Amino acid sequence: MPQEQTSLFDIHEIDAKNIRETLKEVYESLEERGYNPTNQIVGYLISGDPGYISSYKDARSKIQEIDRAKIVEILLLEFQSKNK
Repeated sequence: MPQEQTSLFDIHEIDAKNIRETLKEVYESLEERGYNPTNQIVGYLISGDPGYISSYKDARSKIQEIDRAKIVEILLLEFQSKNK
């Protein structure tokens, strides 16, 4: 009888994936509205002021659901993985 392998569930990887997807959606929303998405997101991350993020396509609501420190952590991990 074949053995079934146990699937591993990594909540941190799922969180990271959701954060990356949200950032992508927010970035695209800002770009569509004619903003410089990088500048706007950096402004939000540094200040915590949601006014840097347009409410277009619920971008502001989406980004506010995520702890800003988690966003920075994901961005640094992405940077690290691309620079190894």
